[in-house]
Amino acid sequence: MSVGKILHIQKLADNLASKGPFKVEDSPKRVRILKDGKYIVNTTHAKYVWEHPYYPQYYVPRSEVTADFVQAHDHSKGIMMCTFHTDIQEIPNVLVFTEGSLAGLVRFDFKAMDAWFEEDQRIYVHPTDPYKRVDIRPSSRHVKVVVDGVTVADTSNATFLFETMLRTRYYLPATCIDPKLLSESVTVTSCPYKGDASYYNLTVNGKEHKDVIWYYKFPIPESAAITGKLCFYNEKVDVWIDGVKE
Repeated sequence: MSVGKILHIQKLADNLASKGPFKVEDSPKRVRILKDGKYIVNTTHAKYVWEHPYYPQYYVPRSEVTADFVQAHDHSKGIMMCTFHTDIQEIPNVLVFTEGSLAGLVRFDFKAMDAWFEEDQRIYVHPTDPYKRVDIRPSSRHVKVVVDGVTVADTSNATFLFETMLRTRYYLPATCIDPKLLSESVTVTSCPYKGDASYYNLTVNGKEHKDVIWYYKFPIPESAAITGKLCFYNEKVDVWIDGVKE
């Protein structure tokens, strides 16, 4: 784990000790954590913990962690910075809470684990927020995308994606964009609501616009309707909906 990541976890522990979490709620889901070929957690008593206002993390009962406890030292009041051990390697910088609203809970770094599951479905990046929706709807409204004065996409067969508190995204058929304008990007990002996104660069009038389009080859089942469709980064292009500029 990098020094920056360790410092981040230490700062998080200090903030939780001094201010507490923003919110804590029971999760009704079975949560499993896979590490080194074994489920080190298999619980129906996980908690949603909002460390900040934006989305939750899973904290799990210490009593349901099967990885071996190795060592710990007090970091902040009621919080220990611990190391656990699987059959293969150590898991450092795990937060174990002994006091307050989080007493008896353990926080594993999401990315440090091999996989997390809700029921029998793998989840990515972080748990989805139970108060956030993603609605995907086909639309016959006219969508036009302009870059540097050139119309690069034009369709009345788009798919609109509405995500709570975020601007609408417009997923367009790949056939409405000239493939000669596109070049594959090496960028890949992950979204807990959609899956792993790949990117295209777009070249217009000799200028390359990097990572201005993304798409999902294999989205998670709830977002299957956007499979293979191309979405422009609204903030980097001009989008017109039924003749009205966004």
